[in-house]
Amino acid sequence: MPKVTLLQWQMLAAVADHGGFAKAAEVVHKSPSTLNHAIHKIEEQLGVRLFEPRGRQVVMTEAGRMLLRRARQVIESAASLEEVAEHLAGGLEAEVVLAVDQVFPRDALAAALLGFSQRFPHVRVQLHETVLNGAVEMLYESAVELAISGVNAQGFLGQPLVDVPFVAVAHPDHELHRLERLLDLRDLERHRQIVTRDSATRHRADIGWLKAEQRWTVSHLSTSVDMLKRGLGFAWVPQTVIQPELDAGTLKPLALRIGATRHATLQLYYRDLDSAGPATRALAGALVEASSSSGTSLVRDCVHGDGDGEPR
Repeated sequence: MPKVTLLQWQMLAAVADHGGFAKAAEVVHKSPSTLNHAIHKIEEQLGVRLFEPRGRQVVMTEAGRMLLRRARQVIESAASLEEVAEHLAGGLEAEVVLAVDQVFPRDALAAALLGFSQRFPHVRVQLHETVLNGAVEMLYESAVELAISGVNAQGFLGQPLVDVPFVAVAHPDHELHRLERLLDLRDLERHRQIVTRDSATRHRADIGWLKAEQRWTVSHLSTSVDMLKRGLGFAWVPQTVIQPELDAGTLKPLALRIGATRHATLQLYYRDLDSAGPATRALAGALVEASSSSGTSLVRDCVHGDGDGEPR
C-alpha cells in the first residue's frame, strides 16, 4: 500500500500552487495546521525534505519540486479515472469495435477517428480492416458495433456513405498498354490479375477475377498497389487509394472498351441501433460527417448495394 495518500499529495499541490499554507487553506477549505501536518507527514513517511525556510517564507526544495511533478501525474490520473467511471455509470461504452472495408477513404477514416477521440479520449477503438464480405460477416456474428461495407448486409439497414470508383490500372510499361488500342476481356485474360482476398472466413466470395491465365491473390490493398507499380499485373483499384500514382504517372488506366471504371457504394451499418451507446453513435456520426467532407462523391439516396461486390 502507498505510504502517502492521494489527499496528502493534493494538499502538497495546493500549498505549492497558492504560495503558502494560509492561502492554500482558504482554497481547499482546510485549516493551515491541517495542511502543515499533512506536509510533515509526507516528509516523515518518505524521509525527504519538501520545504525549507528562507527568511520569513518557506520554499520548496529541489526534491520537493521533483516529487510534486510526479504527484501531479497521480492527481490527474485519479481525476481521469473518476471521469471514466462517471461516463461508464452513464452508459458510455469502454470500447467500440469497428469493421471498415479497406476501400473506404483513408483521409475520411482518420478524420473521423480524430474527431471521435477528441470527444471521447477514454473510449478504446478496435478497428478491423476488411475486404469484401469481411465487415458484413463480423456484423452477422455480432463481433462489431459498426461496419462499413460495399456488400449488402441481409437483415440490416445501411446508411450510404460514399461512392468509390474502381479503376482498371497497370504500370505504364505493362504489355497491355503497349497494345495501343482499346482492350477487351480476351486481352485481360492473357495477363496476370492482382486480386485482393476476401477477408471473410465463412461467407467468402471469389469476386472480381476475370479468369486471367494468372492470378495473384493478396490480403491488403497496399500490397496490390505495390505489385502494380512494379509491373507485376493489372487490377481494379479504388481511385481514392491510387490517385497519387495516377497523378505521378506511375500507374496508368487501362483503355478498356467497357468496364474501365466500376463503383462500390459503401454503407454504414449498426449491429443494433436501438442498443447502441453514446460512443457508438458518436463514432457513426463522425464517420458520416467525414465521408461528406472527404471529396469522394456522397451517395445521398438510400439505395442498398446489389451485394455482388466489385473487382479488387
